[in-house]
Amino acid sequence: MEIIRSPREIALLRKVGLVVWEAHQLAASMVRPGVTTAEIDAAVEAFFRRRKVEPLFKGVPGPVPFPAVTCMSVNDEVVHGIPSDRVLKEGDILSVDTGCRLDGWCGDAAITHPVGQVSPEVQRLLEVTRGVLDLAIEQMGRCQWWSEVAIQMENYVKQRGFSVVERFVGHGIGREMHEDPQVPNFASKQLRQSGDFELVPGLVIAVEPMVNMGAKHVRTRPDHWTQATVDGKPSAHFEHTIAMRESGPYVLTGGPEEDH
Repeated sequence: MEIIRSPREIALLRKVGLVVWEAHQLAASMVRPGVTTAEIDAAVEAFFRRRKVEPLFKGVPGPVPFPAVTCMSVNDEVVHGIPSDRVLKEGDILSVDTGCRLDGWCGDAAITHPVGQVSPEVQRLLEVTRGVLDLAIEQMGRCQWWSEVAIQMENYVKQRGFSVVERFVGHGIGREMHEDPQVPNFASKQLRQSGDFELVPGLVIAVEPMVNMGAKHVRTRPDHWTQATVDGKPSAHFEHTIAMRESGPYVLTGGPEEDH
């Protein structure tokens, strides 16, 4: 069941979305060979503290509470990587996922960065993953139902020789980071039968395609959090928090240009 937000509530969600966008600008400025993922996480945590916002990820319950304000997933790590003293090196890719709460409202976004120069096939993986998120946003303004968007997303990725991760999906977002509905990046049987939802004004969702170079399957690392590809091939992840308005989709975690 979708939760419909008022224009006033969407404006408040935009405020926190801009803080998330700023956090990603900070992280992006630090991504280079020789930097550790823990250093980037510490900088984002200090930024959130200065902005007096609540990090959404730190302390999330699990076998071990999540210990950081960002997920830092490197190369074959798909999502939920734990920041550490791992040093980034030339040719790596780093997925940075983070979110925060401001005045009771949540924002969530992810970007995968190349570290220095990456191979052409890895660069193409990044372009396709960013491209499928862009496609989803564009089609949200043209389609009536999410299933119509999800089918196009899945086809876009598969036609380019990559696979869509199916174990993790996007989500509604608002007062909490994870709300209804579930937002798959593929046309699942469950979505077709009972999980579809209409793209109506006031809907706010986090759309987050995860795309693997090899097989779609993932496995959990011994740290209880990090999800990695089963075949060791790279994975990329892009995410935005998006509101539907009468005029179409509005990227809440985009830069100031989204307001023009």
